[in-house]
Amino acid sequence: MPTLNANGIRIAFDTAGDPKSVPLLLVHGLGMQLTAWPEEFVEGLVELGFYVIRFDNRDCGLSTKFEQAGTPNLGLAWIKSKLGWPLRAPYRLDDMAEDAIGVLSALGVARAHVVGVSMGGMIAQILAARYPQRILSLTSIMSSSCRRGLPGPEKKVRKLMTRRALDPANVESIIDQGVEVLRAIGSPAYPTPERLLRKRVARSVRRSYCPSGVARQMMAIAASGDRCALLRTIAAPALVIHGAADPLVPLACGEDTASRIPGARLEVIEGMGHDLPPQLAERLLALIDAHARGKMLPDSTPRLFVKQ
Repeated sequence: MPTLNANGIRIAFDTAGDPKSVPLLLVHGLGMQLTAWPEEFVEGLVELGFYVIRFDNRDCGLSTKFEQAGTPNLGLAWIKSKLGWPLRAPYRLDDMAEDAIGVLSALGVARAHVVGVSMGGMIAQILAARYPQRILSLTSIMSSSCRRGLPGPEKKVRKLMTRRALDPANVESIIDQGVEVLRAIGSPAYPTPERLLRKRVARSVRRSYCPSGVARQMMAIAASGDRCALLRTIAAPALVIHGAADPLVPLACGEDTASRIPGARLEVIEGMGHDLPPQLAERLLALIDAHARGKMLPDSTPRLFVKQ
């Protein structure tokens, strides 16, 4: 796996397609490595004529880990965030956005479409707001503005996300835990086969396993606060996609995000949870392609939010 140096750290990356094609940057979510992007999704983007760039966020995969910062106390951080107290973190989402810009610059890409999922959607929002000269369009999937008062994960999911594997020293136990989490947050109407889930988790765990990095990424989200004011400054065409059955980042979060970006288009997918199931690959690809090329059809439902 190739690496590059950007923003003072080492970042693992991968590209697919013709470098002369239109660049599209993929930014994944909490603890998710670049290999977590479904191959059929990446291949589909290439077939549509995009030069696809994906990378491991800091503290994840084969990119630089911030182990010297230790493992944060997430319980204490949660209490502080509820009280509105400031949080100290090794880095924030703005730093992760700078990493992404560093990747584009190192690859000689002046401007790109950006597609972010979950935490990656938050990073993508920052990219569109703070680096308008580098971003052609924004697609934010199953993400949030992080406004205080928005609903959080379902209780069962929240417990699973913070629970350790039964035997943290055993690879199979870690894989079991990962499969359980993905099954819980997945799309109820479009379940991913158990065999495929296990294969994906096993590949991820064997490539890199860094639970303390996931905790530090969670701290980055919490310490960064909301992006309500920032979202209002986005001028790039914006598409917000959200599953109606998302148990981790509820639909209200996507609705709130779209309502705060001038002219943003919201696409709600019934039966979709917090994943990219194979059954929805073609639909997601069609939405991203039409949006990036400025060919979105008029929406028959009132999901177009325009700044008043």
